[in-house]
Amino acid sequence: MPRSNCGSWKGNVPFPLNTAISRHYSCFLLLVPVTLLSSNSREQIIFRSMRRCFISCVFFAIMGIFVTNNGYADGVFASKPVYVPNVSHESDPLSDSTLRWDATMKTTNVPADTANAHFIFYFTNVAVQVDRTAKTNADGEVLWMTNGMTPLPVTILDVHPSCGCTTAQLPPLPWTLPPGANSRIGVTVNLAGKYGTVVKSVTVSTDQGTRDLIVQIMIRPPVIPVLTDAERIQQMAIAKADRQAVFKNDCANCHEKHGEYKYGQALYVADCAICHDAKNRASMVPDLHSLKVPTNDEFWRTWINHGKPGTFMPAFSSADGGPLSDMQIASLAAYLNSAIPSKVPQPE
Repeated sequence: MPRSNCGSWKGNVPFPLNTAISRHYSCFLLLVPVTLLSSNSREQIIFRSMRRCFISCVFFAIMGIFVTNNGYADGVFASKPVYVPNVSHESDPLSDSTLRWDATMKTTNVPADTANAHFIFYFTNVAVQVDRTAKTNADGEVLWMTNGMTPLPVTILDVHPSCGCTTAQLPPLPWTLPPGANSRIGVTVNLAGKYGTVVKSVTVSTDQGTRDLIVQIMIRPPVIPVLTDAERIQQMAIAKADRQAVFKNDCANCHEKHGEYKYGQALYVADCAICHDAKNRASMVPDLHSLKVPTNDEFWRTWINHGKPGTFMPAFSSADGGPLSDMQIASLAAYLNSAIPSKVPQPE
């Protein structure tokens, strides 16, 4: 069997064995210096060197057989076919003939102070590939004949909520749905600081197109308990003795809890309108729309922060024992300055 110049063997020898022989051919070169040693030492070194070379060659030969029997042929490994979605239609509108939804818009009503609104969108993969051929009739018209339909998998590539307060619940992406599969996507909206009607969306992108799922939440206004005349007189006496009492015990349910995490107009409706816009507003509580003094942003900030000792007006600043942060007070003052402009000219 001829040898190449590099010392490796040619012929139909498995690749690993060929490599082993090539790599360990140099082992025999190590035997040259041993001729300078004594007879016994030289025999022991030669024996050990030949044994190591023999073991290495056998090991690599066995590994070559193992690799060959496990799919290695001519340097190519066989692997199972993998479904790769075609993303060229991702930006197209998603047809109802691809994913059939129970609804693409859902609505709910929730009471005030609800933490989260939850939705579930159910759907079915009904996508098919239609096999058609064109035929020409006697009049020269081209007619398309349907030969058959093949169900197709659909891959959800991305699900993108419209804002950070909205999240979607689904398996890891990409999510491949087998033909005919039924599944669902959950949507949760964080309602902290929100009021009125809230509309959010979730964009579902697939290899067959894109669809927006819409959720609408109608938040009911807080329920203000109706006090009897006796209860109203009692509450007024408590507030007169301690103007911060509205933020304590049962009073806090109306005067503090409703304003948590709210800003601007929503904060006014929760914390201010309950007294200043009440149907049975006490005579000593001023109508903010009919003030007889000049108002500006600083005016509103001062009253909101510190209130007025000796009256029913409490201090809302957290530094003065109230429930509002500096940012909430700034947003509330800005809203009042815009919504209720001064009816009295500012002093020069």
